[in-house]
Amino acid sequence: MASPDAEQAAPTEPARWRDLDMLLSRPGNLVAASFDPSSTLRDLLGSLVEVLVVGAGGLGCELLKDLALSGFKKLHVIDMDTIDVSNLNRQFLFRVQDVGKSKAEVAARRVMERVSGVNIVPHFCRIEDKEIEFYSQFHIIVLGLDSIEARSYINSVACGFLEYDSNDNPLEETVKPMVDGGTEGFKGHARVIIPGTTPCFECNIWLFPPQVKFPLCTLAETPRTAAHCIEYAHLIKWDEVHPGKPFDADDAEHMQWIYSEALKRAELFGISGVTYSLTQGVVKNIIPATASTNAIISAACALEAFKLISGCSKNVSNYLTYNGLEGTHIKVTEFVRDKDCLVCGPGTLIEQDTSSTLAEFIKMLEEHPKLRISKASVTHEGNNLYMQSPEVLEQMTRPNLCLPMFELLKEVPYATVHATGMAENNGKKVSSLRKLRVAFKGAEASKMDTAESS
Repeated sequence: MASPDAEQAAPTEPARWRDLDMLLSRPGNLVAASFDPSSTLRDLLGSLVEVLVVGAGGLGCELLKDLALSGFKKLHVIDMDTIDVSNLNRQFLFRVQDVGKSKAEVAARRVMERVSGVNIVPHFCRIEDKEIEFYSQFHIIVLGLDSIEARSYINSVACGFLEYDSNDNPLEETVKPMVDGGTEGFKGHARVIIPGTTPCFECNIWLFPPQVKFPLCTLAETPRTAAHCIEYAHLIKWDEVHPGKPFDADDAEHMQWIYSEALKRAELFGISGVTYSLTQGVVKNIIPATASTNAIISAACALEAFKLISGCSKNVSNYLTYNGLEGTHIKVTEFVRDKDCLVCGPGTLIEQDTSSTLAEFIKMLEEHPKLRISKASVTHEGNNLYMQSPEVLEQMTRPNLCLPMFELLKEVPYATVHATGMAENNGKKVSSLRKLRVAFKGAEASKMDTAESS
């Protein structure tokens, strides 16, 4: 009889990759036109393709594992969060001794310990902290996020690399595909985003319901639910008792105080259901997560990423939804791209005089009815024209503010620039990146006059 250790031993390398190699070495009716079956294709993908996983939480942990076991050997993961005790029930890469450590760093280390040959580079920071050029190195970006704002930012970054030809057709070499996954309880989705071809995140942002907000008069006078009591303690009572002291949702003592006050409020109005976990969920706007749903959606995302990169089969078109609440229901819906989308379209057309300065251009971005970008930083072809931060870059690029845009853009009649700043999204000020097509009035004529005179 085999020993328990023998039964639990990891599969040998050939056995681990057998099915993957079979998938990559056979032709078929659903393969991409560029697909060339080969027994060495897995090794080629592993050595050449770089993948970025955004988020290392419940879905992100599953994604890192699935992508590593799908033959991707060059992975990066970025997450700003640290591990909390409440994460341990579903984020399977973490242990009790990891509490307080970086999710990205621990998740990367654990996967590398289990899958030989894979290299995962962790980034313990905000996605906005990275330069735009950081994202250009990746062949595909896979999202495991629980935030609309974060999805919108990554979407704008990926779409920012997209360029169009003179007929407004996307240039294939500038397309940076994304696979976006999301879960909520027993429901989830996986979608494929190919900028310029399929709808981007902004094209279908209406799919996400608006965040629930409670009127302050209801909280103060007629609470009816446990959530009302919690928000009363959070939004009203805290400032009354602690004037000038900011509330920290990650401070256990602060959260315990909110819970205690919410309980008192609930007892006063005869409302049941206030728990510490619900208090955390309401205050932090935590989306409920289930380990099984994370695993299912991660598998769908990893498969779509694998098909996108290898071409071994058709991708889903283009939005898969899963509902495991009562039985299992899976549906695929093909949404249509918004050709006038400000993010994945050719870019918002901005007309400028050849004498207009960079400072005037930045001021115009604040007043433009479609953009409303404040505190904008501007780049062109990877070069910083003006950066709001850090201070050293602001000082270096400040002299450009008084120079004409026409001169900064090498005196071409048309040019594409990228502006990063703060814009309003669902009533909130969030980081935003926009692609802008700048056209200079009379530039073609002035160039012709110069040519004739010479």
